[in-house]
Amino acid sequence: MTADGHRLRPQDLLRVTPHHSDGAVVLAAAGEVDLLSVPVLSEAITTALADAPALLVVDLTEVSFLASIGITALLEARRGAGDRTRVRVVAPEHGVVNRTLGLTGLHEALAVVTTRDDALAG
Repeated sequence: MTADGHRLRPQDLLRVTPHHSDGAVVLAAAGEVDLLSVPVLSEAITTALADAPALLVVDLTEVSFLASIGITALLEARRGAGDRTRVRVVAPEHGVVNRTLGLTGLHEALAVVTTRDDALAG
């Protein structure tokens, strides 16, 4: 519940904005990725992959919390992309998301980079 008594909606916790650039789709996420909000991220990923871009970048620079269900969504994105789409995840070097992904040992599997420019260059 919010402070004014309204029910919390997934889009209140997480915002995902798509950007298109030279055959790449960048999904810029901001907020918290948890059980309630993960459908927002998953839907954006599914929509982006439907067009089979050469590269999908999931930019988590503005994400302040990443629950295990969010990590699952990232792994599913990687699997769903198949061979036709490369997937990169942006997690700033000293951020909570990078630390979380580091603790899980998934940096390599998720192709984690620390900046959007690195993701688009790779």
